[in-house]
Amino acid sequence: MVLKTELCRFSGAKIYPGKGIRFVRGDSQMFLFSNSKCKRYFHNRLKPAKLTWTAMYRKQHKKDIHDETVKKRRRATKKPHSRSEGMVLKTELCRFSGAKIYPGKGIRFVRGDSQMFLFSNSKCKRYFHNRLKPAKLTWTAMYRKQQKKDIHDETVKKRRRAAKKPHSRSIVGASLEVIQKKRTEKPEVRDAAREAALREIKERIKKTKDEKKANKANVLAKIQKTQTKGNVPKGSKGPKLGGGGGKR
Repeated sequence: MVLKTELCRFSGAKIYPGKGIRFVRGDSQMFLFSNSKCKRYFHNRLKPAKLTWTAMYRKQHKKDIHDETVKKRRRATKKPHSRSEGMVLKTELCRFSGAKIYPGKGIRFVRGDSQMFLFSNSKCKRYFHNRLKPAKLTWTAMYRKQQKKDIHDETVKKRRRAAKKPHSRSIVGASLEVIQKKRTEKPEVRDAAREAALREIKERIKKTKDEKKANKANVLAKIQKTQTKGNVPKGSKGPKLGGGGGKR
């Protein structure tokens, strides 16, 4: 939303809606002032060109010309900003918590043996001097590393890097043209082909079942035949004809 601004009659400053002091003279002429100071100076008939903080004075003494030329130059030489061109800040790590410390921040402590320690705040410094172990405090980097708190984030980042856009290529047994054709097929044609394939599979299964039944019936018939042959009784021998007798 663009706000409509007006200018102070004395100082030339911007006045936003709902601000300023409005004065109507006896001849129905209206004046707008940014504050009571400008109104008082106007009624006292002071000249704004002699006061350094007014717009008229700055214009006469060419105070804002340099700023305008600089703005024009910046507009002309403006380039699209890229992340690679941005300034890289050299950060350091807190000796106790492992947090990042930006330039100009943190507390530096030099021990008697000239060894230097850097802490992110006074809390870390106090805990370090009290000889507390950072591995036992949940908000330190050492604790998070031991408890494997940040492993999931690292694996997600690796997966995101490894993920690539799928690209179509031919597969063994199907050329690229066949794959493209199948992709562009209408759903009705695809459904009909699927139904035909299912029907063929059902018929094949039925055929194999019938063959198995026929084979089973043949095997049972053969078994029955063999059993009937084995159960037939042998004929009894009749009396011997003729008188033979024993040895003479």
